[in-house]
Parts: sequence; C-alpha cells; structure tokens
Amino acid sequence: MMNRKKKLRLYQTIFLFIGTLIIMFTYAKKDDLGQEKIISKELEKKIQGKIKDQKTNEASTFYNVKYSGLDLEGNRYTILSKEAISSEANQNIVNMKDVFATFYFKDNTILNITSKYGEYNNKNLDMLFKDKVIALYENSELFAEMAKFSSSNNLLTVSNNVKVVDQRGTMLADKLVFDIKSKTLNITSQKDKKVKSNIIYK
Repeated sequence: MMNRKKKLRLYQTIFLFIGTLIIMFTYAKKDDLGQEKIISKELEKKIQGKIKDQKTNEASTFYNVKYSGLDLEGNRYTILSKEAISSEANQNIVNMKDVFATFYFKDNTILNITSKYGEYNNKNLDMLFKDKVIALYENSELFAEMAKFSSSNNLLTVSNNVKVVDQRGTMLADKLVFDIKSKTLNITSQKDKKVKSNIIYK
C-alpha cells in the first residue's frame, strides 16, 4: 500500500515538474513574440543605422581645421573652420561651421570672408559660404547670405540680401560678382534686371 502511494506521489511530482516546464517555455515564447511586436525588425534596423551614422560622423568630424594653398591665378588663400565634416556623398567636399577665409592677392590687397557655414572642395578649390556672410576688402564691407568662390573662373559671386557699405555710401543689390583677376565688381538688381554698376578697384 505504501509503495503504491509513493509511486503515485512520484508520478505526480514528475507530471507537476513537466507541466511547470511546459508552462515556462510557453510563456517565455509568448514574451519573445510580444517583444518582437513592441520592437519590430524595421525599428531595430533604424536604431542600428542611427548608431552607425553617429559613429561615422564622429569618425569624420574634425575641429580647428585649416586649409591653405594657391588658386589657379597664383593668389594665396587660407580657410579655417572650428568644425569640419567630410561629406559621404563626395569625398572632395568638406562641410564647415564658423568659417573664416583670407585671400592674399598679388597686388598686396587682402579679402577676408566669414560665414556661419561653408563648403570647401579640396579638389577644384571651390568654396561656398552660407548664412551671415561678411566680406572685407580694402575700405568696403559686404553683407549677404551666400557667397561662392569659383577657382576656375576666379570669380566671387555673392547673392541673397546683398549690402555693400563703403566710403561712397550704402548699396543694396540682389547679386554681386567680383572678378578677382581684373578687380572689377558687377552689381545686379533683380528689380531692374540689368547691371547697375561696374566698379574697378585699384
């Protein structure tokens, strides 16, 4: 009689243990499925992508950067930036913050340009200045939102809310083109759709 009771208890214990294991695995599987619903594969990929981009950006970010060289006309220049990031789309492009550029011309005149943002192409030497652009040349001061320097054409094209202040007074324009080689300045107005001034700087 005692042996039979012991056997029944043993069987009950075994069944209870097996049942507990089945319940544990079942709930664990449900939790895994539930977790997949909360964090989908797409969201996981996005998170991993952002982490990867962040690591890439950190790896390609440089501080207190300085480039210097000669343009195609032989004029010396330097361009400095507090922060620079290499472009993934084009390895020749460097995106900059807090930009300060200086052009030293052969006639011993100097052009200084500052801007909040900028781009520098270390292959063709072109430069782009954006947001709060300020240029100083001789006794003239220029304000604008964008300026582009083309090394191949040796032109500095300034646009968007252009304002020139010098000894002769203040002038407003839509676009200004400074030919560095010939030292001529063309100022155009979108309102009149024609060149308003052609000033020769000596």
